Amino acid sequence: MSDTPAADIRTDVALVDRLIAEQHPDLRADLQLVTDGWDNQLYRLGEHLAVRVPRREVAAHLIEHEQRMLPNIAARVSTPVPVPIRLGVPSATFPWPWSIVEWFEGTDGASVDADARAGLAEPLARFVGELAVPAPEAPRNPVRGVPLAARHEVVRTRLRSLSGRMEVAHLEEAWRRALDAPVWDGPPILLHGDLHPGNLLLGPDRSLAAVLDFGDVTSGDPATDLATAWLTFDGDARGRFRRSLRSRPDAATWRRARGWAVAMASALATASDDNPRMAALAQHALQQLEE
Repeated sequence: MSDTPAADIRTDVALVDRLIAEQHPDLRADLQLVTDGWDNQLYRLGEHLAVRVPRREVAAHLIEHEQRMLPNIAARVSTPVPVPIRLGVPSATFPWPWSIVEWFEGTDGASVDADARAGLAEPLARFVGELAVPAPEAPRNPVRGVPLAARHEVVRTRLRSLSGRMEVAHLEEAWRRALDAPVWDGPPILLHGDLHPGNLLLGPDRSLAAVLDFGDVTSGDPATDLATAWLTFDGDARGRFRRSLRSRPDAATWRRARGWAVAMASALATASDDNPRMAALAQHALQQLEE
């Protein structure tokens, strides 16, 4: 087991305030660190804005992908998404790009249980359907949207690591069945790439208030985003999510989706020892994969 990936550069309120003062002084306001994820930190800026800053070099390129792709995505989907309002450019103060985005009020989907997320089944299915268009121009992502065989060695290593503290036979079986399923042979479909509950925002009525964090945006096998069926929901809501999808997935696609859920849940489970929020998501998904 291991902890959250270490930051290559750790920012703080003083550094982010200096960046805004240098590049967007008209937006300068009170800052507060809100989340510190695997790839990025999010600071609330005043009442209506937020600042998204990469904490690892690999995430700097993902910020660029968001900046390029999100305006067109926002025009296509009915759910709010964090389109960059201002772009931060590399400088002597900070060597990577960063973004100022709209602040969305709501409850992080990772901070509530599956019962509270159940009402997201239909709106999340609608979002996936609106997003899923052919997108050969989307950024390449070596760990999302690719044939599952490309992820076999790393997933097998994770399952071996997990076997010391839990039963993994059902995960290994789900993974084998996913690998044996026919591969996606259609056009590369636009993908969020990381559609777990921590990137879903719930409104006061438990509606889908926003979908966040498009750092893994790419195109490829649509089964990748369908893994949210196990990451986000329990059995009943998972069934409603599947039935509500605009393009009903065939058996092969659903088997690959379950395989993607194994890949993502095992990643969370083996790199979240210091992050109870992500560890809880992993535990939920691993339990759902037993069904």
